[in-house]
Amino acid sequence: MNARELALSVVRDVFPCHPQSRGMHSAERGAQASFDYRARRTQLDERDRAFAAELSYGAIKMRRTLDWYLEPFLSSQRDLPPVVREVLRLAIYELAYTRADEHATVFEFVNLAKRHAHRGLANLVNAVLRNFLRQRPPPPRLERFDDEEEYLATRYSLPTWLVRQWRTLFGSSAETIFAAVNDPPRAAVAINTLKATPDEAARRLAALGVETRGSAIVPEALLLERGGGVPPGDEGEWWPQSESSAMAVDVLGPQPGEAILDVCSGRGNKALQIGARLAGQGTLLCVERDERKVSTLRRRMEGAGVAAGVVIGDATAESLLGDQRFDRILVDAPCSGIGLVGRHPETRWKKAATDGERLSLTQRALLERMARNVYPGGALVYAVCSTDPRETTEVIDDFLARENFERGLIPGAYERLLTDAGDVLVPPGVEGRDGFYIARIERRP
Repeated sequence: MNARELALSVVRDVFPCHPQSRGMHSAERGAQASFDYRARRTQLDERDRAFAAELSYGAIKMRRTLDWYLEPFLSSQRDLPPVVREVLRLAIYELAYTRADEHATVFEFVNLAKRHAHRGLANLVNAVLRNFLRQRPPPPRLERFDDEEEYLATRYSLPTWLVRQWRTLFGSSAETIFAAVNDPPRAAVAINTLKATPDEAARRLAALGVETRGSAIVPEALLLERGGGVPPGDEGEWWPQSESSAMAVDVLGPQPGEAILDVCSGRGNKALQIGARLAGQGTLLCVERDERKVSTLRRRMEGAGVAAGVVIGDATAESLLGDQRFDRILVDAPCSGIGLVGRHPETRWKKAATDGERLSLTQRALLERMARNVYPGGALVYAVCSTDPRETTEVIDDFLARENFERGLIPGAYERLLTDAGDVLVPPGVEGRDGFYIARIERRP
């Protein structure tokens, strides 16, 4: 398997068609999970793997734009097999978005079509690619569209509903965001300060060939400048975690000696952050309903030297926590994840415009239930990797209208990211960050 065939396998995993289709998989995977699974089964070197990742992730992100490029060349080919369309998308991505050796690109993708279809369809692929190179169509232009939102969605390869939502939310900055979510996201690590200072961890990572710089916002976060993937942290010294994700715990601001509750802990990134900040003083309780994630959470806690209690169950259940009170509570609520469209290339195509409305019901129930477990004067931080107002400001404003809470102060490092109401809103893609919303609310005495 070469790099282009690996890329094709990944794209087909992400967009499987009917299981009866010739040679097609029926199981659906995320792009990262598929790539990791399939790359491990190849003999490709690091350079070819990187090329395969660029091709597959790029073709998934730019799917709408690639189809726009292809449409004039395929107007009479309505019944083209899905695998051939995927071959063409990958080929056009390589020709339009990379520094391709054009002759080699056409040759390799024609051969790929032969292996996965038949000679007649391979000839079609050859004709389409050579016509594309002869005509060299320019990128989408506004004058070719009747609707500006359709133009922007096609140019930046996004669903139209998301373009509309972000234009309403971010105004004149929206087009910067549209472009940014198509750039590579910035990798980051959170440092376990129980085992190393950020400076010590940075030196150890540098010795492993990974250059970093400290986040200007989150003290224990290091942003990767160069290098490959994040190497495992010996004995839990660090773990991969985006800067935006790490902001939620920073805004929570847990202090040694306090009682902290982490709701919807998942596999434990934020819980590890909290535990490190407690420095062995105080208590941490995690709530997670997925037993598989709990198993990972407990293993990571042990490896990192963080002591915490873990409760398996639904945090909205009346009897789960009873009357226990906490100084600070982090509600990392289930959400649409639309803020991650830059990091997970398939996200933009797997989400629906109705997701925010549907998930807000769970988010509101979580906040209402957790409000009873905060000490008077205590803080509750609500965080979602979404920018959808139905999951962010509307949830918080509704909560504050009904409960004895008020917005609390956010650290000064977040000034550029604050909304008019005083919440943190991280624009997706900008400076390589994930889109996030974080609100800090405090229970009145």
